[in-house]
Amino acid sequence: MPTHSTRLSREQLRGGLIVSVQAPEGSPMRDPEVIAAMAQASLNNGAAGVRLESPEHIAAVRRRCPEALIVGLWKRTYPESSVYITPGWDEIQAVWSAGADVVALDATERPRPNGETLADLIGRARGELGAVLMADVASVAQGLQAAEWGCDWVGTTLFGYTESTRTLRPPAWELLQPLRQNLPGAVTLICEGGIASAQDARRALESGADAVVVGTAITGVDLQVAAYRSAMDVAGA
Repeated sequence: MPTHSTRLSREQLRGGLIVSVQAPEGSPMRDPEVIAAMAQASLNNGAAGVRLESPEHIAAVRRRCPEALIVGLWKRTYPESSVYITPGWDEIQAVWSAGADVVALDATERPRPNGETLADLIGRARGELGAVLMADVASVAQGLQAAEWGCDWVGTTLFGYTESTRTLRPPAWELLQPLRQNLPGAVTLICEGGIASAQDARRALESGADAVVVGTAITGVDLQVAAYRSAMDVAGA
């Protein structure tokens, strides 16, 4: 079992940038050593931590950057559920064992695979592992419920990505102020999703977020190049 970093308070993380270092399936960037190099580059330039997907990538970054703050998750799909971010107990254990300091999981009210419930998973992760948990949510109500059940961090990660919010576009500006006003003082509020510029990141902090997660705008080579190419093809048509 790896040694996990000490629990960070809101004050310690406030104003921090967490870089999501991920790559889509099939991308040549989806290599543990490439992910680890991008993570190190992010940390070397002032990132407070990194958000990583899969035990393999978490372990690679932990080896290369032993002091890094790692938010870990594991995306796995099950035919009977639309929940895919660290959906069950097996995934929580694997992410924690790989060396994550914080385990991020889907904290929506949607049914989970194998009949597991969010409340039970949070209780078990805290009781058996002592894990720090980040609730990825799409609404204020989900964030408040997750905090009540024991999540240490709440993030707006799934705003715009669930069945009930798919018509909405991140960033989740409208969630930040009510979440900050109603969450317990010790719970860290993270703005994640759709942050496309430094100006967006600053706005998130000014709107009540303690820290900001940025992914595609910094590390999403595949998506960024495709977006540029698509825009240029339209202009040249």
